[in-house]
Amino acid sequence: MELALQSGPELALQPTARLVPKMLNHAAFVTHDAALTADFYTRVMGMEIAHTVVDDYIPSTETSFPFIHLFFRMGDGATLAFFESPCLPSPAKPSHPVYDIFNHFAFHADTREEVRRWRDWLARNGVEVRGPVDHDGQFLSIYFHDPSGLRLEVTAPTDSSWNRHTEEARRDLEYWVQAKERARREGADTSSIVGWVREAREDHRNRSRSSG
Repeated sequence: MELALQSGPELALQPTARLVPKMLNHAAFVTHDAALTADFYTRVMGMEIAHTVVDDYIPSTETSFPFIHLFFRMGDGATLAFFESPCLPSPAKPSHPVYDIFNHFAFHADTREEVRRWRDWLARNGVEVRGPVDHDGQFLSIYFHDPSGLRLEVTAPTDSSWNRHTEEARRDLEYWVQAKERARREGADTSSIVGWVREAREDHRNRSRSSG
């Protein structure tokens, strides 16, 4: 894929210090039914309930608000966490349905066969599952929702170094930012970005085939 780099905003793509997070401690979401959430993540997802916080004060923002904070432990020790509060109203609907697709949490599986086992297990427990979806031979994934509507994924990468393609990722981000800036500058619609996305997608596919 030959694309000429255009001048655009400077991107801080090089780390300025070697202070890097060691691992995921927890990712937190909202639930409106702590008991149902606990049942799903312990019985269906096989995770242990690992920790709770119960309080009526949020120290990070100095806000008075009653809540229970639940943590569920995954195989590597990282946790998925949820808040429930009886004072919290139901969330507003997103402005576009793709928000509920892009926003999701993905669990790692070691093999494609493990993904299929997850699909069968979830289906036996009454969970609606989409997939397996083969992402151009790079990942095999299934998609489903927890009782709160959070979109979940179980995925098995077929490239053991999938999260080590740093230079390619920097290049893709640079092209993306420049395509957006060029469209803004020229008053163009998104067609120029769509054209680049299609070229980039084909480039990714070609690299996946050559590495496979």
